[in-house]
Amino acid sequence: MIPLTRNDNRRSRIVGEILEFCRGPENTLRTAQADRAWAEPLVGFSRGDDPLYEAYKEYVGPFHWTPVEIFRRTFPDSDAEASELTVISWVLPQTSQTKHDNRNQKVYPAESWARSRIYGEAFNCRLREHVVITLSDLGHESVAPHLSPAWETTALSDYGYASTWSERHAAYASGLGTFGLCDGLITPRGKAVRVGSVVARVQLPTTPRLYDGHQEFCLFMAEGTCGQCMDRCPVGAITETGHDKETCERHLSRTREFVRKEYGFEGYGCGLCQTGVPCESARPIGAHQ
Repeated sequence: MIPLTRNDNRRSRIVGEILEFCRGPENTLRTAQADRAWAEPLVGFSRGDDPLYEAYKEYVGPFHWTPVEIFRRTFPDSDAEASELTVISWVLPQTSQTKHDNRNQKVYPAESWARSRIYGEAFNCRLREHVVITLSDLGHESVAPHLSPAWETTALSDYGYASTWSERHAAYASGLGTFGLCDGLITPRGKAVRVGSVVARVQLPTTPRLYDGHQEFCLFMAEGTCGQCMDRCPVGAITETGHDKETCERHLSRTREFVRKEYGFEGYGCGLCQTGVPCESARPIGAHQ
């Protein structure tokens, strides 16, 4: 047996902390029954100097941070180089019950889906904080880009709304999945997911990317078949040319009133294109081995 190196052990510790935190009491939709928000997560790792992060400045926009940019912004006195950093990324799959509930919706989200968007994402933020604390305990500075006061969404992208740090793009770089026609990330646990990440000053073994193209797991993009997410979209925001983010955002805004009136809390969501489709819970196309 090959002995674990110090960094292998730290990688295992971080994965274990994420898994354990997701098994804890905070992972809830805040229902009377304390239904779980997320199923068992997936975790991936990528290098801070992975060329993809520089490429995102072209594909997403020049405003998109590289790992070293957000790290130095957070720690301005740091002399950290990109090669010293690791991006830790995770996928939080929707539960079977939430997917079942949303699969039956035609226009607005199921209550469980709307709860996952609000309370499940609140848990995701707590998970980000927990990973940062865990890394600090191990002696490593880190930052959750999504929680940075400098993080923002911009309309300057050629592709519509985009942010200074994309969790899905970090997950793609970290070997966790590829994009679908609707821009959702298709992972081994499917597309009905949310994602999070932390950038840390630690060198850890990375996760292999078992794909070549950024849309390799999408049946429509890879084979010209399927396209069921187009049928699922209640406002026609998904077409053969891709995802119209502005139309999608307008529908999301309209769901706020529905969620308030029907479910009794301040929230929103949709996710219809992530459920009732072949990539809902699995990768419909196999990865390279």
